[in-house]
Amino acid sequence: MAAGYLEILRARHVARLLVGTLVGRLPNAIAAIAIVLFVRAEGGTYSLAGALAAVYGVANAVGQPLLGRLVDLHGQPRVQLPAALVSALAMTVFALTGLEPLPQAYAAVVVAGLFTPPLEGGLRALWPDVLRREEQVHTAYAMDAVAQEVMFTVGPLLVTVCVSLWSAQVALVVLNAVGVLGALVVVLAPPSRAWRSAPREAHWLGALRSPGLIALLGAFLFVGVALGSIAVAAVSYADGHGGNAVYGWLMAALGLGALVGGTVYGARRWSGTPERRLRVLVALLALCYLPLMLMPGVVAMVVLAVLAGVFLAPCIACAFIIVDRHAPSGTVTEAFSWLVTTFTVGASVGTGVAGPVVQAGGALWGFAVPGAAGAVSLLVLLATGRVLAAPVEGGVVAASSENDPNRAVEPRFSSGDRA
Repeated sequence: MAAGYLEILRARHVARLLVGTLVGRLPNAIAAIAIVLFVRAEGGTYSLAGALAAVYGVANAVGQPLLGRLVDLHGQPRVQLPAALVSALAMTVFALTGLEPLPQAYAAVVVAGLFTPPLEGGLRALWPDVLRREEQVHTAYAMDAVAQEVMFTVGPLLVTVCVSLWSAQVALVVLNAVGVLGALVVVLAPPSRAWRSAPREAHWLGALRSPGLIALLGAFLFVGVALGSIAVAAVSYADGHGGNAVYGWLMAALGLGALVGGTVYGARRWSGTPERRLRVLVALLALCYLPLMLMPGVVAMVVLAVLAGVFLAPCIACAFIIVDRHAPSGTVTEAFSWLVTTFTVGASVGTGVAGPVVQAGGALWGFAVPGAAGAVSLLVLLATGRVLAAPVEGGVVAASSENDPNRAVEPRFSSGDRA
């Protein structure tokens, strides 16, 4: 199983790009908890902390596809590094000036979120250039999804360690500075400097003119809802079974499940189209959320949480392939950034929906929300099956799919130049 991952990691530039991207995305991974801890340390209320964290999230969701389009138009170094610097400077201003005046605090958080560099989409645009074989690209997508789970698990731990050693203010400044170093590592790498987007048709919709991509985004909105709602339901369960420690175990178990599932998924080759495979994976994801409604004792619940997380990373990795197949020529970074934005918005919606549900019906009905959201995601995929199966006009997918619709198609290379 490990041989395929080791082969990819030994390929030139891969380890540098992967690690640099993960480090560069660290400020985004820790933003919510870091903002909350800082606001509380400054004497602000939980309501203010939540509002500032939410504003950051909305600004980030808006900025990712906009910056992704700029990357497609102007290349990675010209966009990624300046964006990382602006975002880090804005967060530093927030950390150094505090909550007064309050409009300045909100403005700083908005700028920090809006200019968060689209490193995630940029890395996925680079994989076809760095890894020349189809199966290696697919494995890299799975490895990317697994690494993402690790980052979002380790990131909050780093924040708490920094706060314990120094302060919430220092944690904000240091971790954002580290993020700039990660972005620098990526943009100075030869593949990033050499990468150029394929020729694109001038269109104000950009990547969103692809019906297949819109269908995928519609489905993944509800996958995000499932993930956001399960976090709220887990809080309610933990309140009655041991408190914060139990909540931590449940969240870690979800991450462990995703890590195991993504690792196994990426270790083998899959036949058939990824669109068909995604329907199966989303169905299994929704199905594995349902046992959480049993709400057994803590040990059994942790085991169920591992099961609930198993199919998340495979769903994400499979979605990466579909994005690459359906993104219009010259919009690959923007398309991947739209997936990030949709998932983020979905998670926020899920959190907002689960709160009143848990308030009215307790943890039991809270755990029903992720299963229902997964089922809706599957319905979207089934309803748009014909659209998702349609080839991208003028792309490699179209040429490859005409003769055999069940053939696993090689990803469309996003660059005219090879690194």
